[in-house]
Amino acid sequence: MFWKKTAVEWLLVCLGNPGREYETSRHNVGFLAADYLAGRENTPIRRVKYKALTAEMRLGGASVLVMKPQTYMNRSGQAVSEAARFYKIPPERVIVLVDDVALPAGKLRLRSKGSAGGHNGLKDIIAHLGTEEFPRIRIGVGGKPHPDYDLADWVLAPLKGEDLKLTLDTCKRATEAAECLIQEGFDKAGQRFNT
Repeated sequence: MFWKKTAVEWLLVCLGNPGREYETSRHNVGFLAADYLAGRENTPIRRVKYKALTAEMRLGGASVLVMKPQTYMNRSGQAVSEAARFYKIPPERVIVLVDDVALPAGKLRLRSKGSAGGHNGLKDIIAHLGTEEFPRIRIGVGGKPHPDYDLADWVLAPLKGEDLKLTLDTCKRATEAAECLIQEGFDKAGQRFNT
């Protein structure tokens, strides 16, 4: 799809960890959502900028920088703050797609602001932006199946079969929610996509 490039108006930050071993893990749903957008828009996300793989896309009627931070999850704020400063993007126009173990697999939850909720990627973004007031789309990946499981092992394990299929569908809906938020505002997106 061809369109005239304009100044970036929004950041769509898709959280994950670089490396093949993490590609289809629960912790990488942000990267999976970004990859879905890249395929749909025929726009590879591969330009290295702001410690992230990036691509400019036209989403929801606006110019959006889609980012896959390459700093590992716990340092995601470095990439986000660099891009936000460069493009002068206010926090309310920084949308973060992130995994949520407290949400059942297949569910989405949009929030206009809030705490990190124990998520280290969000915690680092909050620290670097200096505010909790940025929208996030939480993608449910379900809780660990047994209390004795190590949470890190659970979120970093590769998804397979029906779990992977459900997660990819949820990632697609998360990108639609982001576009709705950009085009119609948070309230409309929340009404339509909060499940």
